[in-house]
Amino acid sequence: MKNSAPIPVLMILGPTASGKSALALELARRLKGEILSADSMQVYRGMDIGTAKPGRAERQKIPHHLIDILEPSRRFSVVDYYRKALRAIRKVQRNGKLPILAGGTGFYIRALLEGLEASPPPDQKARKKLEAWAARAGMGALYTRLQKVAPQRAKQLERTDLKRIIRALEVAGWKKNKSGGAMKSANLPALRCLGYAPVVIGLEVDRPLLYARINARARAMLRRGWLGECLRLSKGRISATAAQAIGYRRLFELIAEHGTKAAVLKQRVPAVLPLIQQDTRRYAKRQMTWFRREKNALWFSWPEGETCKALSDRVLRHSGLSILFDRQGI
Repeated sequence: MKNSAPIPVLMILGPTASGKSALALELARRLKGEILSADSMQVYRGMDIGTAKPGRAERQKIPHHLIDILEPSRRFSVVDYYRKALRAIRKVQRNGKLPILAGGTGFYIRALLEGLEASPPPDQKARKKLEAWAARAGMGALYTRLQKVAPQRAKQLERTDLKRIIRALEVAGWKKNKSGGAMKSANLPALRCLGYAPVVIGLEVDRPLLYARINARARAMLRRGWLGECLRLSKGRISATAAQAIGYRRLFELIAEHGTKAAVLKQRVPAVLPLIQQDTRRYAKRQMTWFRREKNALWFSWPEGETCKALSDRVLRHSGLSILFDRQGI
């Protein structure tokens, strides 16, 4: 890659089970790229099956970054991701390869595309008051308050996501008062401000097909030993971030309720499977709502029966990728 600006960075986004990883691998082979995960749960070691983490064979063929970098006991924020992703992008670019981000954590991708504002440190006193308010008046009261003071942030959150609602109210209160002490982080600029040219590719799949894939994948994950993975993880400390991962939360709750005897748990799994599938379908719907707000994304539908090679041909042909990369000498 020649030292000329802007430096291309390819981003592939879309809902879970849409085929992001497969397309990223195909384009990495064709464009001399390396893959950076944009998945908030693939950062954790040991959380392999339920996060659809790329296998060792795939990672040996194409280098992957930002996978297996933390123990599940550790918290991981969007600021942490931004900093690690930027270091990885620079490393890949220095090695003469194309950085290709692929993942479904929309907040991570938007942080790189739009940058991050500084945020205040946690305010434990305010947090306890908000938690007490939620216990007394219900989460709905907190969410209604957030809609009034930070309506755009409220739209990005589920009404039941107490932890993030409380944090959003903390931040909104700090911005109003401008009195909170040391900053957690300085403003972090968007990639374009750093001399990069993001090319954002969005994948969409017809909803019935996507939901069928989600349902089938959940069944396959359980057959591959997802429950056993959760049993191993439950023996150690799990951060609040990791414990809320789609699917894992249901299995951790199952273990907490019925103990660690595998035979007993396996009898209960059939009742939990539909809940995991439903949670994942709802998550996919929220992902699409989020990703549709990305102004500069180029969307490609992936119909059933089309090969990954054929899809990558269309992406290269209609996205301008080939022209941009030719200018960079890729």
